Amino acid sequence: MTSMDSHRFHRQAVSPDEARSRILQHVRPLGAETVPLGEALGRSSAEAAAASHPFPPYRRSAMDGYAVRAMDLPDGAQHEPAVLEVLESLPAGEVPKRVVGTGQASRIMTGAMLPEGADTVVMLEVTETERINGREYVRIRKPVAEGRNVADIGGEFQPGDELFPTGRVIGAGEVALAAAFGHANLQVIRRPRVAILSTGSELLSVDEPLRPGKIRNSNAVMLAALLREAGAEPVLLGHAADDADRAERIIRGALAECDMTITTGGISVGDQDILVDILARWEGTTLFNKVAMRPGSPTTAAVLNGKLLLALSGNPGASFVGFHLFAVPAIRTMLCAEPQPVTIEARLAEPFTKVNAFPRFIRARTEFRDAEIWVRPTGADQSSLMKTIVDADCLLVLPPLKQGIGEGERVTAILLKQGVSR
Repeated sequence: MTSMDSHRFHRQAVSPDEARSRILQHVRPLGAETVPLGEALGRSSAEAAAASHPFPPYRRSAMDGYAVRAMDLPDGAQHEPAVLEVLESLPAGEVPKRVVGTGQASRIMTGAMLPEGADTVVMLEVTETERINGREYVRIRKPVAEGRNVADIGGEFQPGDELFPTGRVIGAGEVALAAAFGHANLQVIRRPRVAILSTGSELLSVDEPLRPGKIRNSNAVMLAALLREAGAEPVLLGHAADDADRAERIIRGALAECDMTITTGGISVGDQDILVDILARWEGTTLFNKVAMRPGSPTTAAVLNGKLLLALSGNPGASFVGFHLFAVPAIRTMLCAEPQPVTIEARLAEPFTKVNAFPRFIRARTEFRDAEIWVRPTGADQSSLMKTIVDADCLLVLPPLKQGIGEGERVTAILLKQGVSR
């Protein structure tokens, strides 16, 4: 038996957790770049952002009403309303000109700066106004606790408080916080550039007409979409026929130019599975060439010159599963995010009767019923099926089973769309 045959047929299976661990040992966070705040949405922060001043930076009103001294209001025991002279009207953005003293108030709008002397805001809806001798007064019949409806200086953030940590995906809230503290530019992690190469003489480009014995290359565009969802930049290399020499040249070039390379197809035991031949003869290090799981047990990973090659199954369902189990943690590590998948406990929404020799990762969707999470397979558990990918928002994880598992049983599921950070 040749060394290539040995590489093809004699494989030592590792657990999915061990496979992920071996991958992550060879992945490091990428460098940072500075981008304008408006371009930071969806990127992963490269440094923690901190408050540069207290927020709110001044005492401000939380609603429309009147800024008063609480001690001037009825105390609950007295039945007479407080009648306070109105000094001025304060819209947001104006600096008060008058100090509120005994028996006085200032009309104030939401977000406006509280005048000196005032400690409370009475909401507009519980007041009445009147003019007496040409002056405006406000009548207040109920007590209001001191400090009510007032946002104090630094009530939300003190100088130096963390706005968001390293590795956080910049969303609308993070953008708002950065803007509030004058961060016009943000340091973000550079997006990983991930090459995608599909192998197989049976593949056609998406725009080519079908021919006998051929199929269109759906894996590449699926993986490109998944990479974008994960925060990476896909580099599509097209597809290579079953020519190991040509495929190896493409892969070497991709590993030199990109941060990671993903291939699909060519990793099983068939005569045309060219990735097996490439990995058997080159100087790179094979991390594993079989994973104890279904689907996608031939999934393989290797490293050349510090760059990761992840070889996924050519079957769409298995490629989808392998991407989430192994590519996503690597990308999240590059983006300084937590690599371990998010798992949930749920109930199985329908019986699963297939016997498992290996753990199974089944495309499934979550449902909410009676205040509990249920998971339902999106179709038959076959690695070649594409339609099971469409509605999948989780992977149902089933351990090796000698018999099926019934509806309502407790199961574990891996959430898929978790973003780049949490």
